[in-house]
Parts: sequence; C-alpha cells; structure tokens
Amino acid sequence: MVTARRLQRTIARETEVRGVGYIQGRDVSIRFRPAEADAGVVFVRSDLPGQPSVPAKIQHVIPRQRRTTIQQGEAVVEMVEHVMAALSGLHIDNCRVEIDGPETPGCDGSSKAFVEALNEAGVVELDRERETLVIDKPITVRSGQSTLTAYPGDGLVLSYQLDYGAHTPIGSQSLFVDISPESFRKELASSRTFLLENEAKSLRQAGIGTRTTESDLLIFGPDGVIGNTLRYPDECVRHKILDMVGDLALLAKDLSGHVVAHRSGHQLNAELVRKLIESAEEERRPSGPLDILSIMKILPHRYPFLLVDRVLELEPGRRVLAVKNVSCNEPFFQGHWPGRPIMPGVLIVEAMAQAAGILIANQVNPERRSALIISIDDVKIRKSVVPGDQLRLDITCLRLKSSSANVQGVAMVDDQVAAEAKIRFMIVEAERAA
Repeated sequence: MVTARRLQRTIARETEVRGVGYIQGRDVSIRFRPAEADAGVVFVRSDLPGQPSVPAKIQHVIPRQRRTTIQQGEAVVEMVEHVMAALSGLHIDNCRVEIDGPETPGCDGSSKAFVEALNEAGVVELDRERETLVIDKPITVRSGQSTLTAYPGDGLVLSYQLDYGAHTPIGSQSLFVDISPESFRKELASSRTFLLENEAKSLRQAGIGTRTTESDLLIFGPDGVIGNTLRYPDECVRHKILDMVGDLALLAKDLSGHVVAHRSGHQLNAELVRKLIESAEEERRPSGPLDILSIMKILPHRYPFLLVDRVLELEPGRRVLAVKNVSCNEPFFQGHWPGRPIMPGVLIVEAMAQAAGILIANQVNPERRSALIISIDDVKIRKSVVPGDQLRLDITCLRLKSSSANVQGVAMVDDQVAAEAKIRFMIVEAERAA
C-alpha cells in the first residue's frame, strides 16, 4: 500500500564535501545542489563527457562486495550508501549530487561530513507530498545465515543483530532505532565503517584502500580497535543500521514499518527493497474483470489501434480471456474490403497480442517494463470476422520470465475458432522500448 505522508524536501543552497575515495584512493569532491519536487536523488558524473547521470534507485544497483554501487550507461558511482543515508536520514528527498570521480569521498567512514554539510545548506519544503510505502504484511529475504524481515509498524524502526562470533573483538551487538532526522543525527550519522585487521590486509593486497589508514575508519585487531577510538561502545551495529538507512533509501519512497536484520549486508538490503517493490506492485495488479478504462491504464495503444474492449477473466501468470467487439465503424473496413468488410487477419493476431500484453503486465510493472513482440509462429486464420462479431481472445501463458514471455492465443467467434497463433515477447525497460 502506498500513501502520502509529508511534504517533499530539498536543500536550500549548494554545499560541497571533499575527500579521498576508499577504493581507488583518488581525491574526489561531491557537490549537493537543490532539486525540484519529484526529481529524487540523482548522481551526476561531472568528470565524464556529457556529465551522465544515474538516479539513486534500486533498479540501477549493480553487484559489488561490501558496498552499494549504482550505474546507468557510462555513469557509475561506487559506495553511495553513506551519502544516501545522510540524505534519507535528514529527509532530503530531492537533490542533484555532482561528483568528479567514480566513488564518493570516504571521509571518516561515516555520514558525519555529509550531514554537517547538508545541515549547513539548510532544508526547504516543496509543494508536493512524499509517498510512503506502508508495510502491511511480513516480508523476509535470506542468504545463508543472514535474514532481513520487514514487519508492519508505525513510522520506520530499524533493528540489527550483529554477530561476529565470540572469538573476535567485535563480538555480538544489537540495537533498534526509531528513524527520524533527530535520531539519525544523534544515534547513527557519526558511526564509522569497520572491518577486521585481516580483512583490511586482504583489501590492500587487492589494491583497495591504499590511501586509507587506521585513523580513517575502524580496524579491529585481536585486542580491539587499532590506532583509533570508538565513538559509541556499540558503534559497529550503529554503522550497520546507518548502511540500512542508505540502502533502503533506494526505494525512492519513505518506508513505514519495522525492519529486523540479522547479519545482513548491502546485497540483502537491496534484495529487501526489491521485494517491497514487488509486493506493492502485486497489490496494484488487477485480478478480475477489467473495463476499457482499466485496460487503457495498462496498454499504451489508443484509437484506432486499441483492439481489446473488455477483460472477462484474468488468472495472474496463467490465462486471460478478453473480448473485441467488431463494429461496422472500424476504420480498417473502409479499405478491407469495400463492399465486403472483413477484419484483417493480422489485426486479429494483434488483438491477441494486446490481450497477452494485459496478462504480462499483470506480472511485470508496465510503468517500468514493456513487452515487445519478437516472433509470431504457427499462425492459422480459420474464419472470416465481419461487423457484428465478437472476438473472444483466449490467451494462455506458456512461459513467463523476467526478460521474455511465450503465449498461445486463440480467437473465437461464438463456438468457432477464427484464428490462433503462438507469440513470443521480449520484456525490456520502458525507456529502452521508447
């Protein structure tokens, strides 16, 4: 369920943070600029030709170890979680984030520098409401011994149970935080990245963190923190919750509920965001008879090429039964044929394809993904369709995957088969289809 809760916000003026990237060890600066309502958070690679951008949304996350990275085309931005945590924690919903390198500044391994800069810039409200995704049923994701579960609840509460084992200086820690701008500043913003000494050595051998020292983050040896001091006795679990705030911000909506984590990391956090989006989309998907207004919300086709008038039955992921009422006013009858109007067979097949599009859209969000025909096989035209007929379009799903779909279509007039075909679709991002 998605509802509106508060007004969107952006920063009042520009601000900048400079530092060294943890991964490549390059000097990098990041500039935050105000953005209009509904713009969201967008990272801009100002160092690349054309200044390509990538929205901070879950669909742009690419696989990385120990960090969250987003990419769109040539624009890649590594380790966005601490920046996103600062923006989300302070309820800054719209911001243009310009960065002159491939990764964000590491600073001290926390969100502290970003929060201080954003506080100095100030925050203003916009004239648009912020959407909130309300968790209304438990949703769990797992990977090995790591689990992450979102439960219904008021506001956003994040809980984390950290367990590095009894024989490590980190040990076991747990904490829950009711997330608000005030609690984020006080409880989470300054908690720093941490790792074990042997993990740090392995990363340096791989060429990562060559300009990073023990004073730049928390490195734990057998006897505790090396070359640094803790800001909180449980700083490690606080940083894990900070990472959750940043990763959950890739939802691009506020979240209302209680999220409980056990030994989870960036990849599992991202997987939960995807599951939350899928669950919200399932609630919006139609599952019964659909009138023409509902059909027009699903299909992009319009006059004179919308060839489905009503959906009678819809079994999600399995079958759809739709109708096309064939009127003497159809524009194609003017030339096919004068004096003997017959519906072209190719348009009967197109009507079946449109009905299949409704079936596919029930499983794939049509706002983000589109189904394009890539082949039509075993076509048989068995009966003429003329004015006054009603085509019943019976479509059965043979296979439906995230990137493709195969269907079997049969078009009937009364109890006679008018046409049949097998149709294959490729499912692509809506922007690519356009």
